[in-house]
Order: sequence, then structure tokens, then C-alpha cells
Amino acid sequence: MSSLDVVAGSSIRRDETVEVALLLAFAGGYIDAYTWIIHGVMANAQTANLVLLWVYGAAGTWDRALHFVPPILAFAVGIVMAARLRRAAGERAPAISTLIEIVLLIAIGILHNRLPDLAGTLGISLVAAMQAAIFVKVEGTACSTVMITGNMRQAIEALFATASGGGPPGTLRRAGIFVALCIVFGFGAAVGAFATKGIPDLALGVPVVALLIVLLRCEVQRDEALR
Repeated sequence: MSSLDVVAGSSIRRDETVEVALLLAFAGGYIDAYTWIIHGVMANAQTANLVLLWVYGAAGTWDRALHFVPPILAFAVGIVMAARLRRAAGERAPAISTLIEIVLLIAIGILHNRLPDLAGTLGISLVAAMQAAIFVKVEGTACSTVMITGNMRQAIEALFATASGGGPPGTLRRAGIFVALCIVFGFGAAVGAFATKGIPDLALGVPVVALLIVLLRCEVQRDEALR
């Protein structure tokens, strides 16, 4: 592992710290609430989009069913873009991906009243996909910052292992981290719902601030590792 990939004085990669994961989880929950309220689709939870696509399709209401196709396709494009970014940028991929997310969210927020629903949906789902594909671990353990199913499973498994005395050292800490990710994701969704209804034209500014902090933390820690 390159010294640029780690937090100074630690073996934890700068993009895998708990602080970064929690900020991203907050943004993930917030953006899902925003897209559901504004566009009627989920930015992150493609499972929900796929289920609703086939529920409406099976009922024969294809006009409503096809509403869920664009975010699924945009998510797929975002995953491909993230894969190419990782290949081209290497250790800089998390910072570059975060910067792209920030720029896209600012653009969508500014053009909120001028963009058709489809354009906003595509842009935000692409942002969500890049975050999902680039930030995949916390302290070396696989996690998700855009949905809670896997995080909830890991939290429950770690708590059970701790309670039964069969977990390795650090299991209780890992359980706490994954519980926190689930809680912060839900908190982000709650804040997102409140802000989207109260200040729709400015609502995307909140996740932009969270992502800016992520970008600054990654870059500051990178500079410290270079010294």
C-alpha cells in the first residue's frame, strides 16, 4: 500500500475513515429522500426502483413503470465511470469522484427549476453510483454509504458475535461503526425530507457541504502523508 493511501500515522486509508464514511452515509440518505420527494424515484436504492418497475409493469401501467428505468440506467453508467476513474486515477479516484459529485449536485441545484425531471434524476443517480462504487470500505471492512441493508447485517452479526463471546478483538467497535452508519443514513434521509419540502431550491446545498468536508479531509490527510 502506498503511503499516499493511508492516513498519516495509521494503516487506515484516508477514504476509509469512520468520519468520511459517516459524512457519505448522511449524504446518501439525504439524496435518496430528495430524489423520492422531487422525482418519485430512488437515487441509491436501485432494488426499490427495480421492484416498482416490475410491480407497475405487472399491473400493466407501463407509463409509471418506465419512470423507474432512467435512474437504473444512469446508475449503471455511473458505475462504469467510477471503474474507469479508478483505473485512470488510482489513489486520487476518491477525491476526484467527490469533486465530480459536488459539481453535478451544484449544477442540478442551480438548474432545479429549469431542468426536466428526467435530467435531474439522471444526474443524481449518476452521482449516487459513483459514490457507491468508489467508497466501498470503512477501516478496511466492506460497507455501503448509499444503502443500509448490508450495514445492518454486519452490525447485527458483530453484535451477536460480541454477545456470544466468539468475535475477534475489535468486533464491538465494528458493530458500533455499522450501527452508526445506519443511524446517520436515516438521519440524512430525515434532514433531506425536511429540507426538500421546506427549501427545495436550496436543498442540494446540504449534501454538497458534507461532500466538501469529505474532499477536504481526504486532501488534507493526503498532504500530511506526503510530508
